[in-house]
Amino acid sequence: MKLIHLSDLHLGKRINEFSMMEDQKYILLEILRIIGAEKPDGVIIAGDIYDKSVPPAEAVAALDDFLTRLAGLGLQVYMISGNHDSAERIAFGGRLMELGGVHLSPVFRGDIAPCVLKKGEEALKIWMLPFIKPIDVRQAYPGETVRDYTEAVGTAIRHMQIDPGEINVLAAHQFVTGAARSDSEDVSVGGMDNVDASVFDGFDYVALGHIHGPQHIGRKTVRYCGTPLKYSFSERNHVKSVTVVEIGKKGETEVRTVPLKPRHDLREIRGTYDELTLMTNYEGTATDDYLHVILTDEDDVPDAMARLRTIYPNIMKLDYDNTRTRTMADIGMAEGAERKSGIELFDEFYTLQNGQGMTEEQRAFALEMLESLEEEKA
Repeated sequence: MKLIHLSDLHLGKRINEFSMMEDQKYILLEILRIIGAEKPDGVIIAGDIYDKSVPPAEAVAALDDFLTRLAGLGLQVYMISGNHDSAERIAFGGRLMELGGVHLSPVFRGDIAPCVLKKGEEALKIWMLPFIKPIDVRQAYPGETVRDYTEAVGTAIRHMQIDPGEINVLAAHQFVTGAARSDSEDVSVGGMDNVDASVFDGFDYVALGHIHGPQHIGRKTVRYCGTPLKYSFSERNHVKSVTVVEIGKKGETEVRTVPLKPRHDLREIRGTYDELTLMTNYEGTATDDYLHVILTDEDDVPDAMARLRTIYPNIMKLDYDNTRTRTMADIGMAEGAERKSGIELFDEFYTLQNGQGMTEEQRAFALEMLESLEEEKA
């Protein structure tokens, strides 16, 4: 059985005020071309379908066209909501769309039933777990103790009543501990959204969404496929792709990728103003790529952005790297602060104020408060 694993389309996204809509329509057609060549049995879309919970009309139309084309190929499609989506909007019309082979994750209420994908004598079960938070699971199972995201996801999975003798595939949208993040992702205070990969041990393949860089966590069958497009300059070196999953007998799963070529790439170029204006194809960069320009001139160049756009029309961002900016960086954030979790920073502040660290009880209370703030923000 062959599956295509996609996620994090973020339809309707804007980067530095540039609409990515035309690029997204283009890459969806590229994905359809790959799907036509691969001839899979099903397609999993693991959340963050839209970039906002109330998406623009053009984004809704793009998804409608994409799903219609997939259904027209006779494929079964399995789509869950992510943290950027409205679970209710993604679930709308699910029972009707199921008649056309498009299966949508319902709003999480604790009663997840699998979809059975059959091909001749072969069969596998696909479980669709939308993005969940501890509060969602506590409401679904009032008698359960759910203190963090690992316990939340673990509890939801335990109630699925999985038969380990069957082939089970999970679509989920969470941050698994150890995954490498990008700047375009939402980051929870204190790393409270971490989920330990051990909760997925009962599945033959885990189709993850949320992290934008393609990667596996632990075993190769617990995988983030990544975004189909680069959504921040921290992703400029990513090779975006479609993940192809081929599942044979129990324990026989192969994973490979098919590269995606975007309409415009996201690149970073660096040099003095004169260097960048004298080289119209700077270091192999197409002039219509989306660019982060870093000028190394010691003095600011008047109206640099507008002047450079006559050569590079799609400059998204311009910064300076010189003696002045490096000095400002040195006196800015304390070393390592950007890599520390919220609870670590709070613990350091408490120690500075009180001359000693927090007790376990105080730390647990602080974590609970940080989680509460994070849920209010969401």
